[in-house]
Amino acid sequence: MSAPTEVAEVRSGSVRALWAGNPQSVVQRGLIAARSSSWAVVLSGFFEPVFYLASMGIGLGTLIGNVQTSAGVEVSYAAFIAPALLAVSAMNGAIYDSTWNVFFKLNYGKLYEGMLATSLGPLDVALGEIMYALLRGLLYASGFMVIMQFLGLNLSCTAILALPAVLLIAFGFASLGMAVTSYMKTFQQMDWINFVLLPMFLFSATLFPITIYPEWIQSVIMAFPLWHGVELIRGLTTGVLSPDTGWHILYFVVMIAVGLVFTTKRLRALFLD
Repeated sequence: MSAPTEVAEVRSGSVRALWAGNPQSVVQRGLIAARSSSWAVVLSGFFEPVFYLASMGIGLGTLIGNVQTSAGVEVSYAAFIAPALLAVSAMNGAIYDSTWNVFFKLNYGKLYEGMLATSLGPLDVALGEIMYALLRGLLYASGFMVIMQFLGLNLSCTAILALPAVLLIAFGFASLGMAVTSYMKTFQQMDWINFVLLPMFLFSATLFPITIYPEWIQSVIMAFPLWHGVELIRGLTTGVLSPDTGWHILYFVVMIAVGLVFTTKRLRALFLD
């Protein structure tokens, strides 16, 4: 039996047409390709939040003093922005791989056409790419957590839970980022991603308490996914947990589900229908 015939039979069922149960092959392909990549680009994503922490958390923090979190707990300015920068680091690591890398593979490398010509389904490709993006997010977060521990910025034993929380945040951004990228056709359109990420970084209670803004602006900020990530990580590193923690987790669960559904449907529409 020929290979095209076998692939056609695999695609005969609606479920099997979407899922072959082999996303790890996509991850493996990404790791092999990463060997020839410039590690300077990878390391730059790690050092960016470290530089922010050193300049603002430690430098500016000596002038600011203590800051009150949304839970009403006073912490040093460095301990206030460090968990926020950890969430930003996870976001940046996941977004880079799920947007720019996916954009090139989709529109120029034509890699997904080749993958979907095999027994792999759109969900395999989507999950594989997202899992690969999670590896970068986890790499950044783990290194930054070590620095936080060294500086005494992890104020509670619950800070260890920040690592799985970071994976959840990275998963949410990676899945939604890949879904959005599947609709992009030009590099100019990709610039809109940075246009959205920059305001989120500046206003999602990363560098300042959200209470300094008017109430209507606070409502807008609370709709940002990064705000939920920052509050989730900050609650874990300070040891102040509340019922809102569950809502932050639910936000990213919904974000992941929406991203996976749209990405899978989009890849199927582009290459299989």
